[in-house]
Amino acid sequence: MTSSAGQSVQTRSYDELSMLDKRHVWHPFTQMKDYDADDPLIVARGQGIKLIDIQGREYYDGFSSVWLNVHGHNVPELNEAVVNQLGQVAHATLLGMSNVPAIELAAKLASIAPAGLNRVFYSDAGATGVEIALKMAFQYWHNLGHTSKQAFVTMKEAYHGDTIGAVSVGAIPLYHEVYKPLLFPSYTVPYPHPYRYDGPNSDAEAGAMEATLTALEQLLQQRADEIAALIVEPVVQGASGIVVMPQGCLREIARLTERYGVLLIADEVATGFARTGAMFACDLEGVSPDLMVVGKGLTGGYLPLAATLATDEIYAAFYADFEERKTFFHGHSYTGNPLACAVALENLRLFEEKNLVAEVRRKADALKPQLARLTKLPHVGDVRQQGLMIGIELVTDQADKTPYAWERRIGVHVCRRARELGMLTRPLGNVIVFMPPLVSTDEELSAMVDILSEAICDLTGEEGDAGAC
Repeated sequence: MTSSAGQSVQTRSYDELSMLDKRHVWHPFTQMKDYDADDPLIVARGQGIKLIDIQGREYYDGFSSVWLNVHGHNVPELNEAVVNQLGQVAHATLLGMSNVPAIELAAKLASIAPAGLNRVFYSDAGATGVEIALKMAFQYWHNLGHTSKQAFVTMKEAYHGDTIGAVSVGAIPLYHEVYKPLLFPSYTVPYPHPYRYDGPNSDAEAGAMEATLTALEQLLQQRADEIAALIVEPVVQGASGIVVMPQGCLREIARLTERYGVLLIADEVATGFARTGAMFACDLEGVSPDLMVVGKGLTGGYLPLAATLATDEIYAAFYADFEERKTFFHGHSYTGNPLACAVALENLRLFEEKNLVAEVRRKADALKPQLARLTKLPHVGDVRQQGLMIGIELVTDQADKTPYAWERRIGVHVCRRARELGMLTRPLGNVIVFMPPLVSTDEELSAMVDILSEAICDLTGEEGDAGAC
């Protein structure tokens, strides 16, 4: 039922909702046999950077509701943007026509994106945005008559979403191996991972970067005539465990793709909108890709919306007489949804009002000494940070970096303990993700680090340094 104000009123008990949840809802990235054996967390509402379950317990949203919340929950300005747009029109197609918020948002995105990305194609999720970028890159070369350029280059342990095209350029065996018969093949080069580098160079960052660039250049020397594009998570590779590139690596990747005539696709779905301390991760190294995919933080975590940005050069390859059949035959029912575009515009206005990009850089710097405390814990092998993207890798032994066995599920158990202590996050294997809403205060960030420290101590069976636990 609803109240007179139009807000949903909770009428079912926890037990009833839990029963219905387990009977009908199939949860993503979740082993349902484990889920059914547990008492599920059922969120009722959100306020600020906290989520509140139907039993009234509050939790810090320590992973921004899967990396996308920006300004917190139940934000008056964002709420109002949605309500105001509802009073105009909730949806109108972009197939052969347009709507006001979609036009205004496209212009705004072009104004803040890396130089040259002037064309905006909307979709509803990061994976569909990646799918669009792949098809654009493929058809770009086809329209120009270079029909041999059909292949793609991805990076080891890459994750770009769960549609078939996005999975084809994914490289995490746990997620992707079962679908291999459905996928088109891609070339894979290593993503630079200094902590796991085991080559001859005593400087792990330099060695990891050199290994990546050498492998990429060798591949391009041999196969550039058949490669349409390289897709990369710029500066931070997310689902592989929040792996941060050595400085300068992205710039060199861009240089190589340009030199060998291969398009560069930047997947900024996770890294975009100040998460790394710049509006886009590409900005950190002055890189302007040929195609860029954005999502997650685009609407501040309110509504599903993604966008694929392209250069005028790519757009021009599709701009032709009808009879030439160079049209980009792709679209989604909710492409350019006015509600989502309206809240995205207000989200970006709040970015400017709050000077949020600079604030993220300041908060990230202030957070470094607190994160350094975690490295004193015996089973914390590495703490990786870029802006407010943080990964904490747990190991059985710091000296030899021995990972916990998959069956131990140490990441799952630590995150479960953090939940008991009042903070929500999800692991990536043995890596604990800490990706709080960008508006989190210094005090809130400190409180969340304290919870992480206590949860790690409790679940690894070590007290560690007295000042850390």
